[in-house]
Amino acid sequence: MKETTWLEYIAVISGIVSVWFSRRENIWVYPTGLINTTFYIYLSFKGSLFGEASVNLYYTIMSIYGWILWAKKNQQHEYVVNITWSNKKEWMQELVFFAAFYLAIFFALSYLKKDFAPGAIPWADAFASSTAFTGMWLMARKKVESWYWWIATNIASIPLYFVKHYVFTSVYYIILLIMAVWGLIEWKRRANEHLLKNKEIPVWKQ
Repeated sequence: MKETTWLEYIAVISGIVSVWFSRRENIWVYPTGLINTTFYIYLSFKGSLFGEASVNLYYTIMSIYGWILWAKKNQQHEYVVNITWSNKKEWMQELVFFAAFYLAIFFALSYLKKDFAPGAIPWADAFASSTAFTGMWLMARKKVESWYWWIATNIASIPLYFVKHYVFTSVYYIILLIMAVWGLIEWKRRANEHLLKNKEIPVWKQ
């Protein structure tokens, strides 16, 4: 903990605030998230966590995309994107999305590990990165399942950052894990309310 820099403290605090906003479906998730991702791009490169660096760059891009998407309204001044469940087809797309990124990151890090990133842990870094890629993509679309992917990311990131001596960040992911479970419960409730309001059939019954 003594090695924790002020950059890491800012990144952690802004990340926690961002997740809190996302649980509440508040658009401030994105501006606070941008602070978090910018700082972690630097910290990840410094710790040879190149997969995580790519994740945070991706977060930055997706945060801008999600910010635009969440703010979009129709002619009735209602938000276009609402919290919903993924159907079977979307679940398959999510799994393919995850697998494609996992393989790409794993092989890239395995190659880089030889000469450029001896501190990299390809299989762990690739898993944490690809689950995060998937979670962020689904978060922008307000899919309940995004929280399952965040839970997987947090579980993988706790030991990954600890062995890289980012102890405060490791504790941060423990907090995010708890908040992700909380977020999942909240978004499930909101998705069900949306179904009842619009008298729609749940995807698991279609």
